Amino acid sequence: MTASHRRPAALLVVLLTGQAMASMDTSITAVAAPAIRADLGGPAAVQQLVLAGYTLTFAVLVVVGARLGARHGGSRVFLVGLAGFTLASLACGAAPTSVTLVLARVTQGAAGALMVPQVLALIRTALPDAARARAVGAYSMVLALGVAAGQVLGGLLVTLDLGGLTWRLAFLVNVPVGVILQVVGRRVLAGSPVPPGRREPLDLPGAALLAAAMLTLVLPLVLGTVGWVRVTAVAAGAVGLRLFLGYESRRARRHEAPLLDVAVLRHPGVATGLFACCVVMGCYAGFLFVFTVRAQDTLGLDALAAGLAFLPYATGFALCGLAVARLPGAARTVLPVAGPLVLAVVVVGLAVLSAGSWPWMAGGMLLLLGGAAHAAAFSPLVTRLTAVVPASAATALSAVVSTGTLLAAVLGVTVVGGLHLSLAAAGEDGLVLALPPALAVAALLGTGAFAARRAVRPLGAPETPAGARAA
Repeated sequence: MTASHRRPAALLVVLLTGQAMASMDTSITAVAAPAIRADLGGPAAVQQLVLAGYTLTFAVLVVVGARLGARHGGSRVFLVGLAGFTLASLACGAAPTSVTLVLARVTQGAAGALMVPQVLALIRTALPDAARARAVGAYSMVLALGVAAGQVLGGLLVTLDLGGLTWRLAFLVNVPVGVILQVVGRRVLAGSPVPPGRREPLDLPGAALLAAAMLTLVLPLVLGTVGWVRVTAVAAGAVGLRLFLGYESRRARRHEAPLLDVAVLRHPGVATGLFACCVVMGCYAGFLFVFTVRAQDTLGLDALAAGLAFLPYATGFALCGLAVARLPGAARTVLPVAGPLVLAVVVVGLAVLSAGSWPWMAGGMLLLLGGAAHAAAFSPLVTRLTAVVPASAATALSAVVSTGTLLAAVLGVTVVGGLHLSLAAAGEDGLVLALPPALAVAALLGTGAFAARRAVRPLGAPETPAGARAA
């Protein structure tokens, strides 16, 4: 038994805090962007890359990070990624120009891609069965709410302007946290074994193919290019991802170590469950983007007030996410289907109620319910996915969950956020501005509920899935 098994609570704190740092860093930077532009200036394209460089690098390298964890041990790669993320945060906070800030952000994304895939994999392999369901619930909460928490924290840090650091504090706050995590992590992760057996060489052609596909798909979306370029990029990126999956399948059939073990998608319910998770996360990202923009541009709230207005959502998610593990199995089967439907009603209801101003009491109650519905839709599905795959496929599952939810979030902001921005540019306001994006989110959540129903069906019959018994 390893030290991490003896201290599951300490292990989980280290892993989830690292995940939270990586999840929050996009939204913290978005909130600090006006202060960064005012201080550093630079061309518009460089300013965009301050925001997008992190997401792009993370998206391209996260599967490579998962594979490195499988080859060299998740604990070791997590700590390396954590060290890189901490140093890159220091470089961001000290950046003298916008170009150096972009380079530091790219380094941050690469380090995050090393760190994040190990979190779910270590939860699956290093925690005892009794603690795993609660740990996955906490992981889901951090994964889903990191962006919202980053908005609140970023707004607070920039507003406080401690020591005249303004936006720099949004990055420097990671440094003491990262140092403490590194010290504690070396103790609680000590003794985690390196995977046995011969180490196959890294699948460099697969990595290059995946990088090309992800860049083609994500780059035009995060840089906000014109509509036809986005459509072309999505189509070309989808083709590239399909070619990558085919190439990886052929490597696996030849008994060559693939970059991503696509066999993980063939376990009962995994593919449809992953699709449902991605739909929920994409809708959440689109809804959060529209909520934040409307709160500040239309409803008169500043960045900090908009973040605080969203806190009931985080509270509802946290309460429901932590309670899910204690519910009976039959309830956990129903929740992934009911959750998206309830969230759809909440989103439409909020659009109607906030057409003219933000209703703090009613809006807070609806957001509380929406957060609980989101947790009900997301956390039980992630728990089921981790239970149905064997331990040997934990890193592959972690990679597809990280990549899938990231892509879904980018697409959600592009589609739902783009609809809102186009209506705002046309001069629409009130219900005409608020309702169409909400209805789009509701329709997408309906497809997520349908996919979740298909996903839980094969997992609901036997008490212990075959994949879990094999583990």
